[in-house]
Amino acid sequence: MPTPTVYYIRHGETAWNAAGRFQGSQDIPLNETGRAQAAHAGGLLAELIARAGHAPDRLAFVASPLQRARLTMELVRGRLALPPDGFGLDDRLREIGWGHWEGSTLQQQRQSHPEVFASREIDKWGVPPPGGESYAAVTLRMRDWYASLAGDTVAVAHGGTARALMVALDILAPPAAADQVIAQGAVYVFRDGTLAKHS
Repeated sequence: MPTPTVYYIRHGETAWNAAGRFQGSQDIPLNETGRAQAAHAGGLLAELIARAGHAPDRLAFVASPLQRARLTMELVRGRLALPPDGFGLDDRLREIGWGHWEGSTLQQQRQSHPEVFASREIDKWGVPPPGGESYAAVTLRMRDWYASLAGDTVAVAHGGTARALMVALDILAPPAAADQVIAQGAVYVFRDGTLAKHS
């Protein structure tokens, strides 16, 4: 039986992204650049879906419950001429929890918890931020989410959950996935154990 294809889109830019601040569970809205990125990703997705011979309304659509992902999905669906609110939410797609480091920059993290920061430099996948969540834990919920899919799916979520999905589907090993830059305004296609980025 064929495995589901996932058209994965990271949410568009926020003011915290632009400032280099880690968001995690903080509910930060898109900025104007982020809105443009979301619309661009929707246009890319329309081309990919047409090329694959899909009808957009036959795909499943699901987003992280955080507003930056929800609004990105609404803008993506607008480019597909679909009703903006016709998608589900799944808490398993929420961003990795950064705990005490939410709202801080890398330099602030290094200064506030130098020992934990140094440990994460050695093992970004297994060591959680102070009061936060490890990538290993996120991988478990992303593996569970993927196993629940009934068919090809468009997902809008986050950079951290994209990295975790790469590991959950055995596309990358944890050290390589931890350092992946996940672009905004792009579509990542997970298909049959492979990954292709379209931007």
